[in-house]
Amino acid sequence: MGSVKDLEVIKGPTRDEMGIGRFLFSDRYSVFDWGEMPDRIDGKGAALCLMGAYCFERLEGKGIRTHYRGLVDARGRLVRFDELDRPTNVMEFNLVNVYRPRAYIEGGRLRYDYGMYTPSLRNFLIPLEIIYRNALPEGSSLLKRLEMGLIKLEELGLDRPPRAGERLPRPIFDVSTKLEEGDRYLSWEEAQRISGLTDGELEDIKALLLRIDEEITEIAGRAGLMNEDGKVELAFDPMRRLMVADVVGTLDECRFTYDGLHVSKEVARIFYRGTEWAREVEEAKRRAAAEGVRDWRALVKTEPPRLDPRLRGIMSQMYMAAANDMTGRRMFDVPRLHEVVREYREYRCGWA
Repeated sequence: MGSVKDLEVIKGPTRDEMGIGRFLFSDRYSVFDWGEMPDRIDGKGAALCLMGAYCFERLEGKGIRTHYRGLVDARGRLVRFDELDRPTNVMEFNLVNVYRPRAYIEGGRLRYDYGMYTPSLRNFLIPLEIIYRNALPEGSSLLKRLEMGLIKLEELGLDRPPRAGERLPRPIFDVSTKLEEGDRYLSWEEAQRISGLTDGELEDIKALLLRIDEEITEIAGRAGLMNEDGKVELAFDPMRRLMVADVVGTLDECRFTYDGLHVSKEVARIFYRGTEWAREVEEAKRRAAAEGVRDWRALVKTEPPRLDPRLRGIMSQMYMAAANDMTGRRMFDVPRLHEVVREYREYRCGWA
């Protein structure tokens, strides 16, 4: 079970063959890597499932290989998105191996051994989370890392410090760990080394990211959304060919905005930022990294608060309306996205 979706293994993968898995998208949500939060957002799971399926099918239509197999409808049939007659929260996909790096303590710090990842390994999830950035909206982690001196302008191909809300002249690709206790940003050199990627594969990944970014930007634009940034996970099939894994193009994987307002999981992050719980989470992550503590969550003494009920209702409609408008099919009986965004704007004004 994941924090927001469950995994059902229909057939396990072997070293040389992919298996079959199913994602069961839930109405749970997670922020700041915490895991399951105390509320549920009605309709969120099915909306994410349909958005992801639609994006996968669009990518495949452009010749991009993915692990997607189809959607499972109410009668248990494997169908394509346009064959679906009502929402589903079940997606089927080709399952590859997941090799977790070995954790150990060295010099009082938590380290990871990625020795199993070599250029000859096949049929596995690449242990990286890759982020494309078309803009730097308020709250972007990249702005904070630049401010703290954790990343340099030249590493990003920039000649001056960017401003919050600024559109970038060209996409920036960022990369972090995927299978460690907490996400850790990496240089591309370290990312290549720990993943066992060749120079050619690294270039192929960057070229693929650009194509994915362009396609999601076009899909989001149909709903009036700006594609600010998004995360992508990749895998190698049994022939060590790249394919898109997990899910892409949803409100949880991307940070979209509509007329300057966030329409994504960022809405929940904004609500929690500034709470005592969020401050404890940030401090716990810092302490864990400095002291070699494996489970930073054990250092947090405060429980996350519940969402404001009105905001929870707005978020529910936001997920379903975005799915309707992005896919061009009215699968959920909710207002249009621009109407939901208008209510969110009114809510934010009252909140401020």
